[in-house]
Amino acid sequence: MALERVAEGVWLLRGDLRSGMNIYFLEDGDGCVQFDAATKSMRKAAARTARELGGLKKVVLSHAHADHRGTAPYLDAPVYCHANEVDDAEGEEAISPYFDLSLIEYAPVRLIYPTLLRRWDGGAVKIDGTVAEGEEVAGFEVLHFPGHAPGLIGLWRERDRLALVSDVVYLVDSARLRALPHGEATVPHPAFAWDHGQSKRSLRRLAELEPLVVGAGHAPPLRGDGLRATLEAAAEKY
Repeated sequence: MALERVAEGVWLLRGDLRSGMNIYFLEDGDGCVQFDAATKSMRKAAARTARELGGLKKVVLSHAHADHRGTAPYLDAPVYCHANEVDDAEGEEAISPYFDLSLIEYAPVRLIYPTLLRRWDGGAVKIDGTVAEGEEVAGFEVLHFPGHAPGLIGLWRERDRLALVSDVVYLVDSARLRALPHGEATVPHPAFAWDHGQSKRSLRRLAELEPLVVGAGHAPPLRGDGLRATLEAAAEKY
């Protein structure tokens, strides 16, 4: 597990497969808020990190996919998500009903995904409350980015143009389970999309914010002045 400082008051815990799963910790007064829950194997590291940051106040899920809810059932804190993710978060299935893994052309990856999703998943999560567009979480504004999932949310901090957006954008090649070349990005693969066209529109919305730092759900953050062009190009892939 690798812990790194992303920005003022924001920490990133990376772990699991090739350190490709991300959990963000947001300093909040005398404790912290966890954004995203990654995979079950990261539960001990997540709990330890939260203790080191003063204690966990709550967990906010970006969405309810198996590789983003995995630690949540094991942490002694209330869990929140968008209203459109509650049913999936509280459900038992590790494979979301709208996934179409047949769209993954590379057969070895297509065949292994069901096993990976079940291994990553921590199981059903009790949701204690919901968050919606425009609300505030630890100094960030909640933004709704539907497409990859119906209730996918990101967190936006205007003062330093920091966007924590989970799977609004992929910084990995999920169809081959490998990293993208440094500085590249893509729209999430249609095999995992609730509405692929909406995924592209949400990614274009992120680009219009002109962020200086983009923290995604997988791989290290993207940084720089030219991210709008990178994100707009990503929205045209797949």
